[in-house]
Amino acid sequence: MNQFFSKIKSHKEQDLPFVLYNKPNSDAIIALLQHNNTLHKVVDYKEKGFVFASFDKKQIVLIPENESEICTSTLERKSVSLLDTGDLHIDVEAKKQFETLVASGVKAIENDEFKKVVLSRSEIVSLNDFDFIETFQNLASLYPSTFVYCFFHPEVGFWMGATPEQLLKANGNIFETTALAGTQKAASASDVIWQQKEKDEQQYVTDFIVKRLQDVASSVEVTEPYSTNAGSIWHIKTDISGALNTDSSLDEVIDLLHPTPAVCGYPKKKSRAFILENENYDRTFYTGFLGELNSSFASDSISSDLFVNLRSMQIRNAEAVLYMGCGITKESIPENEWEESVNKSMTMKRVLEKRE
Repeated sequence: MNQFFSKIKSHKEQDLPFVLYNKPNSDAIIALLQHNNTLHKVVDYKEKGFVFASFDKKQIVLIPENESEICTSTLERKSVSLLDTGDLHIDVEAKKQFETLVASGVKAIENDEFKKVVLSRSEIVSLNDFDFIETFQNLASLYPSTFVYCFFHPEVGFWMGATPEQLLKANGNIFETTALAGTQKAASASDVIWQQKEKDEQQYVTDFIVKRLQDVASSVEVTEPYSTNAGSIWHIKTDISGALNTDSSLDEVIDLLHPTPAVCGYPKKKSRAFILENENYDRTFYTGFLGELNSSFASDSISSDLFVNLRSMQIRNAEAVLYMGCGITKESIPENEWEESVNKSMTMKRVLEKRE
């Protein structure tokens, strides 16, 4: 193990907060090692550092730039030998519960309660000889187009993930974001044929984001939808960019965007109420957001680079809690949504259940 990773491992052994991350399509690895175990929180989004926010925004934790050692290294991508996940055990009871949940969501949509809702579940995987450094390296090697991270705070927990979705990138008044939805497992781009269900699901996300941004932006540009992949999972993606009004604050923009219909539903208020009433578990930081907040160490200008916390897991004791969700519309078929959630769980399982 090189000096960079040894330093991070030593920091973790001292039970001190840190974050380790690798941005999409980059070979740079960045770590913020907090000098003490104080729990810092974001108050007005003028703080500088790395933010880690829960789905309900009740916990918005910060690793401050000015109270951390900032370390960088270069990722050495490697070939990872992985378990064939096709024969993994299926939890019949979990399948039944999730399909019942999806059916309830479809019924609510048919009753015109909302147009879309994102429903999720969790799954516990036992860990043997877990090495977070090795897992981080494997995630970064397997999923180069995602934001790969490892976040730890003794009062918050230990989280890892490889998320394909950006919430917001802002540099001055220039911003970028994405609308990402629709899921399909495919071997190659030529296999991806989107059904109307997936197209509608993604369009809800795009329409929501564009409408919200028009309230705070002087210009908004939208690309045509296109297919993009994270590992073997394909999504429909639209890039959205533009310029914010001079009087628009980062706090205001984040509040308008989060949570998007990609992780909550549409309309937001009613779909979120359905989630809180029916999912029967606390998402905590899953489908929250994370990333650089008003960072200045990576460039000459101050910028924020935030991602939605998808394809994530919480590490606790000798187990990992995996989280996965599916966008539900009136065309959703419960069994298909279960299969989609299983495919998404493989993002983490592929590195946790690898062959030696």
